Amino acid sequence: MRNVLKGCMALTAMLVFSPYGWSQTRQSGQAARADTGKTMVDQLSKNGAGGPAPRRDLNGFWAGPSSARINAVPPMTPWGEEQFRTHKNHAQFSEAESNDPLKSCDPMGFPRNMLNLIRGVGFFQMSDRMILMSQYNRVWREIFTDGRQLPKDVGGTADDSPDPRWYGYSVGHWEGDYTFVVDSVGADERAWMDQLGHPRSNELRVQERFTRLDHNTLEMTVTINDPKAYTKPFEITKTQFKWLPEQEIREEFCVPSLMTEYLKNVAEPASDPVQ
Repeated sequence: MRNVLKGCMALTAMLVFSPYGWSQTRQSGQAARADTGKTMVDQLSKNGAGGPAPRRDLNGFWAGPSSARINAVPPMTPWGEEQFRTHKNHAQFSEAESNDPLKSCDPMGFPRNMLNLIRGVGFFQMSDRMILMSQYNRVWREIFTDGRQLPKDVGGTADDSPDPRWYGYSVGHWEGDYTFVVDSVGADERAWMDQLGHPRSNELRVQERFTRLDHNTLEMTVTINDPKAYTKPFEITKTQFKWLPEQEIREEFCVPSLMTEYLKNVAEPASDPVQ
């Protein structure tokens, strides 16, 4: 049986290399830096372009950075500022003081799962949808490509209003032969937009553009449009993934029991003032 100390040490190592260990203090107009350490992307860059990209094909597993570089956000609305003030991220607060939802292993939610802990993603194309799987917590999204429209009035009061979802509702289409465009709505407000704690509302609309630049390089651009929280739409990141030759991704879970042990035996004692 694993002992508590071993489990806490393992979780501590995970946290050191997660956004908790490296995220930068958020200032207005300042971008957060992504991990500058050696990443899988660095290691895979030596593979080069690998030839031309296949047409309309993202299938397979891709390696990303520890987390995407987050661009500066535009001015927030009064509602957005009020929400942001309640979010205590790991850049400005200790582990014990932070109220990041990941602290209790809550779902990361969307679009944070495409910005934070994105070391591995997978695409699987079906006849009527694209499945996008994240390495972290082995979460998948269904992106429908059958021509349906996005749901309206998500979270509304009407009997037929759909409920918000942690990962929203998504539809996608090809723009030319090498760019897959995904539009999403209906993300649950309980999750943060990114690791810095920027808010999002029930009016959030997200567009992701996945462009296969060559066989081994996939570029992702994420644009945020949330008029309840921000004064204008903005591009939150542009990030690249690299093709994984062995087509395997690691198992990476937030384990509630280990997180509880870590908070009890490491984070909370560390936050106590020295007697």
